[in-house]
Amino acid sequence: MGHFARLDHAGLPDFSAGSVWLVGAGPGAPGLLSLLAYHGLGQADVIVHDALVSEAILAFSRPDAEIIQVGKRGGKPSAKQDDITLTLVEKARDGKRVLRLKGGDPFMFGRGGEECAALVEAAIPFRIVPGITAGIGGLGYAGIPVTHRDTNHAVIFLTGHDDTGGVPQAVDWGAIATAAPVIVMYMAIKHLGSIADKLMAAGRDPFDPLSIVAHATLPHQRVIETTLGEAGMLQATGAFPTPAIVVLGPVSGFRASLDWYLDTLRENGFG
Repeated sequence: MGHFARLDHAGLPDFSAGSVWLVGAGPGAPGLLSLLAYHGLGQADVIVHDALVSEAILAFSRPDAEIIQVGKRGGKPSAKQDDITLTLVEKARDGKRVLRLKGGDPFMFGRGGEECAALVEAAIPFRIVPGITAGIGGLGYAGIPVTHRDTNHAVIFLTGHDDTGGVPQAVDWGAIATAAPVIVMYMAIKHLGSIADKLMAAGRDPFDPLSIVAHATLPHQRVIETTLGEAGMLQATGAFPTPAIVVLGPVSGFRASLDWYLDTLRENGFG
């Protein structure tokens, strides 16, 4: 029996008709899917997925599964959240096994909580399958540990925009700037210059190291190392590729010795 064939007898949970699984696809590399995510992909009748979910991951689905792309990308036509939720409810009520596939983790700036609340209201049973989030796994592929006992005992996860698409207005930038040595920012490239200005105005050192990890965990992953003070200037040049995760703080310093994702390791098919 092949190693992966053992999953057929592993007692993984049943994907019941008329239910929804909210599944984290991880930061990009197919090999970082959980076993339960892989199992769900092979069982689902309908897969409702975000824009950042790759074809390589979708290839694990059943050949006859209905694939619905509902991704949101900044500045581009995007599905409305109410329509996404309605799709989940309607497909489940049709007796389908519906897999809602999200990049990263469903509950890390992914509106998973909102979708679950709608399923509760509609009396649709659901399961949460967590995924590796880019703010931890993606940074790991860049040789950046999100915590290290020599540098930080706390970390802040921050979204780079709010519902309006602008810089988050409900954030206490003064508190954020000084609350933890390390700040990890999701979807922050568009407003990185403004965010950097707010953090520096609140007392953050402009010489704090800042790293941008684009296309994290994929073979074409790219890392840009700069400082908080230079981030706005670099953003103005359009030098930052997306999608990207941003980390501010001393943990970037470990990359010089821990940068492991090199050469043939990027060519192993599951990059």
